[in-house]
Amino acid sequence: MSQTTSGRRVTAADIARSLGLSRATVGFVLNDTPGQTISEATRTRVLDEAKRLGYRPHIAARALASGRTRIVLLVLPDWPLDFNLRRNIEEASLALDEAGYALITYTPHPTGHARPLWETLQPDVVLAMAPWAPGQVESIRAAGVTCIIPDPEAPPQAEWHEEGPALQVDHLAALGHRRIAFAGSADPRIADLVALRRHLALEAAATLELPAVPTADIDLTDASAESVLAEWRAAGVTAVVAYNDDVAAAFVGAAQREGIAVPGELSVVGHDDTPLASMLEPRLTTVRVDTVGLGRFLAQLALAAVEDRPEPTVGPDLRVAIVERASTAAASLGA
Repeated sequence: MSQTTSGRRVTAADIARSLGLSRATVGFVLNDTPGQTISEATRTRVLDEAKRLGYRPHIAARALASGRTRIVLLVLPDWPLDFNLRRNIEEASLALDEAGYALITYTPHPTGHARPLWETLQPDVVLAMAPWAPGQVESIRAAGVTCIIPDPEAPPQAEWHEEGPALQVDHLAALGHRRIAFAGSADPRIADLVALRRHLALEAAATLELPAVPTADIDLTDASAESVLAEWRAAGVTAVVAYNDDVAAAFVGAAQREGIAVPGELSVVGHDDTPLASMLEPRLTTVRVDTVGLGRFLAQLALAAVEDRPEPTVGPDLRVAIVERASTAAASLGA
C-alpha cells in the first residue's frame, strides 16, 4: 500500500499497524520526540517503512503540535524583480532551507482585494524589505503572527547600500571631474529608492564642494537619455552618476549614438554590479553590493527571531565597494 496507489494519505497508524508497533512509538520516531528510549533498530524500521508506504507528514497537524509552520513570509514592495533582488531572495531561500524553513514571497498590491498571505499561511515570521505600509502591521498581528521584521517599534535601520552614491561621486571626483550629474529611473515603483540615492549623491557632492549637480530621471523604454545628455553636455557635464547599471548603460548607449567617447569625453558609473556591467562595452565602473551576503543576512534575521540564535550584524563583508572598469577615466584638461 502506498499513498500514491491507494489515493488515501498514509498515516502513522498505518505504519504502526504494518510493523506491529504502538502508535505512540511510531509517533515518537516520526516527530523525533526528545527524551525517548527507542532503539536505533526500531527507529530505522519505522523510517524505512514510512518511506516504503509513502508517508508524508501532515503539515497542519505538525504545525498545531509544534506551534510552528516553519514558513518565513517575505513581503516584497512593488519593485521590478531585477538581478540583485532575485539574488537576495535566492540566497535567503537557500539559507532558510538549510535550517528547515521554507521562504515564500508575497507582493501586496494597492487594490488589496486578495486575502493577505500572512492570514492564509500563518507563517512563523513575516519579513519585509521596505518600511511597513499603513495597516500592515496591525493586520499581521491580528493574524496571530508575533515575529515581525523589521520590528515596527524599533528605530529604522540604515540602508545597506547607503554608501554607494558617495562612492560613485568620490570616485569621479578623484579622477578630476567637477561637473557631475545624477541620472535616476523614472519608474514610479522605485521612486523612493531613486530619491534616496539622489539625495546621497548630492550630499556627497556638497561635502566635496563640487558645483551644483544637475539631476534627471529617464525612462529606459524611450530616447530620454539622449535629450538629457545633450542638455548636460551643453552645461559642461563630464561625468554621470547613475542610479543603477541599467540607467548607466542607457547613457553609455546614448553617448555612443551621439559620437561622444566613453570614457574619453564622458565618464559613467553605475550601481549594483549586475552582469550587464561586465557585458557592456566599455565595461561599466559600478558599485558592487554583496547580494549573497545580504540574502543570508535576511535569513539569519528570521532565524534569530524564532530560534535561539544571536542576531546577525552588518559587518565589513556586507559593505559596498567601487569596481573600477573602463567606463570612467581622468577628466580631460579644462573640463
